[in-house]
Amino acid sequence: MSNLREYLSQKRAALTARRAAPDRGPVPLRARVTAEGRSGVRRIRIRDFQVISDSGPDFAGYDLGPGSPELQAGVLGSCVTHIFLIKAAELEIPLDSLTVDVQAEYDPRAQEPGNSEVPVHPYDFRYEVQVASPAPDEDLARLHAEVQRVCPILNLLRNPQKISGSLARVTSADGDERGRAA
Repeated sequence: MSNLREYLSQKRAALTARRAAPDRGPVPLRARVTAEGRSGVRRIRIRDFQVISDSGPDFAGYDLGPGSPELQAGVLGSCVTHIFLIKAAELEIPLDSLTVDVQAEYDPRAQEPGNSEVPVHPYDFRYEVQVASPAPDEDLARLHAEVQRVCPILNLLRNPQKISGSLARVTSADGDERGRAA
């Protein structure tokens, strides 16, 4: 494969085959994250892949990977990019290059007492899509509108979902068993 246009042909064939497959339904998602020993590095395991998340030295980290807010910006950019490819393939809009630049703000002061006016989450997400294409502006605008309509992570951030959490006490590494709590 020598260019993005050829990839879009391959993407279109895969998309067509996927949509024709029987028994399509929800796909379970799972990520498992562990805090590593002395470093506190967060090892994110998803399927057979691993990503390291860490903080900078100002937050007792070693700067071995991006922090969670940075990963969220990357996840948004990855999803917008992927959906651009899917929709460009589906709509047969040729692309020569595609780059998505995501920016947001995050203020760690929100974790400190007395800063209730500071959002505890990343905010002011914005992205710019840089695309090279021979397609007319109207086709690119239609492509962008479709991406905004169906991009899962973009829409998750726009329309947050209910998240439930629980706590389970387990046996510690030194064998200290303290029971289980929910």
